[in-house]
Amino acid sequence: MSEYRMERVGRLIQEKIGALIVEGRIKDPRVDPFLSVTRVQVSRDLSYADVYVSSYKSDEGLKKGVAGLQSAAGFIQAQLGSQMHTRQTPKLRFHEDESIKAGFDMVQKLGDLESEEHRQ
Repeated sequence: MSEYRMERVGRLIQEKIGALIVEGRIKDPRVDPFLSVTRVQVSRDLSYADVYVSSYKSDEGLKKGVAGLQSAAGFIQAQLGSQMHTRQTPKLRFHEDESIKAGFDMVQKLGDLESEEHRQ
């Protein structure tokens, strides 16, 4: 399968899962609406999709959210199957991605450095 098509399928999966989270259609209480799907990597044969999830909240909340999404993977796959027009729907594997939190931490550190520089 071409790289372009795999990227398109990955973006579509990212969009659809993000919408399910924001709309509150995933009923697992561990899935926080502040979770964000940062990227999706789809295997060449569309059998698996690695979904990376991030949050700017606590690390414990992110771990719980990823566990909640993994337990709701069957429901999410069924929703994707009904909305996507592909021959097969990939099995979803959810992973923690700390990029948003790391970005917030970096901005805060830069702000601290800037305020320290103005004091001197």
